[in-house]
Amino acid sequence: MKLPNLLETPIFQQRYQWIAKPLDFMEKAVKQYPDIFTSQIFGTKKRIIFANHPQAIQEILTNDRKKFTAPGEANKTLQPLVGEYSLFLLNGSHHKRDRKLLMPQFHGERMQTYGELICSLTEQVFSQLPKGEIFTARNVTSEISLSVILQAVFGLYEGERYQQIKHLIIAMLDMFRSPLAFGFLLFPILQKDLGKFSPWGNFLRQREQLDKLLYTEINERRSELDNTNRVDILSLLMSATDEDGNSMTDQELRDELMTLLLAGYETTATAMAWGLYWIYQKPEVREKLLQELDSLGENPDPISISRLPYLTAICNETLRIYPVALATFVRQVQEPVVLSGYQIEPGSEIWGCIYLLHHREDLYPDSKQFKPERFIERQFSPYEFMPFGNGARRCIGYALAEFEMKLVLAKVVSGYQLAFADNKPEKPQRRGLTLAPAKGVKMKMEGIRSAQSAVAAVGK
Repeated sequence: MKLPNLLETPIFQQRYQWIAKPLDFMEKAVKQYPDIFTSQIFGTKKRIIFANHPQAIQEILTNDRKKFTAPGEANKTLQPLVGEYSLFLLNGSHHKRDRKLLMPQFHGERMQTYGELICSLTEQVFSQLPKGEIFTARNVTSEISLSVILQAVFGLYEGERYQQIKHLIIAMLDMFRSPLAFGFLLFPILQKDLGKFSPWGNFLRQREQLDKLLYTEINERRSELDNTNRVDILSLLMSATDEDGNSMTDQELRDELMTLLLAGYETTATAMAWGLYWIYQKPEVREKLLQELDSLGENPDPISISRLPYLTAICNETLRIYPVALATFVRQVQEPVVLSGYQIEPGSEIWGCIYLLHHREDLYPDSKQFKPERFIERQFSPYEFMPFGNGARRCIGYALAEFEMKLVLAKVVSGYQLAFADNKPEKPQRRGLTLAPAKGVKMKMEGIRSAQSAVAAVGK
């Protein structure tokens, strides 16, 4: 089968670059082939086409389940973490059914409750940082993001089980954060249980401990289904039924909890750390944001904060430069199709490359520069700006992730005086599935932002 613009770089080199230096890999390839190229990052038997032209991406994503399918089995690298009943791995009617059950939980009136929780957790974490303290923004945003997941999604609050689950989640995901350790997921041949002191053996034992705790929580929660005061996503999912009146099994609930954890924890924490970096890297951006935030007065409600246009533009620009996902989930070609002038044959596998799309100079001039005004001056289509993917496998929790990002950045910038502890520019580095700031964004707590400074900002 002839594939478009096959990269001639040695396979081992392509594989290493994709794992360790994905941006270098993509940016070198796109200079040679601007709109579409074929990689061998998984070897000669599974070549992946990278497409980044918006028209090609629109063609792919608007024909989900027709000319293209989004096969769940293509995401099997994630199965050790999320389980076989994860939305990531489901196909057809099963995928559609679970997506229908999950989607309503991230919209509507309960978002106000989640918003109040996010604001409260942000203040709780930042108020504990003493004046003069040097901290890593990535660690602090991780603490907030994980707490939001545990409370809003899992419905867990302080206590022994909360602490045990939190500890195990951090330990498990830590294993896959470095670029080389990420290879354990990409290459099943490395997944050997050589005892509890071996990397994979240690992971399996931690997963087993976590599963025991989660199933215990699920079983106890089933006895509380009459408690209508609970608005966490686990409780709501337990009460939800499909068109046939069936509810999720314990294993389905466990796997979807792990899916929401993987999709919403690391990604959101990383996006918020990048947001703080750019806001404090650009004083004029911070000043303009402060004026917008202060215009809401004291104690604005979360929904009003989330609707602020400049705050939204800052978040969008942050997600444009370093999107939470480098590419869409794989699509498999079902019938002959033309993309970017090339005939693509059935059986071919394609990624819509979100990172390269977001750095097209014809869409985003000076694409490496942080310019929130882009999103004030122009409306981008869902195939020009798509930080959470699109189509049948768009990130299920994108609304909560965007909401959380806006509220945390707003609360931190409006409530605290921060400064960089290290003025050297941050560089992106693979951290599991995301592109995180290599040094984590070192910052210094200079104190609480006073009401006087807020008034002064409004008067400027």
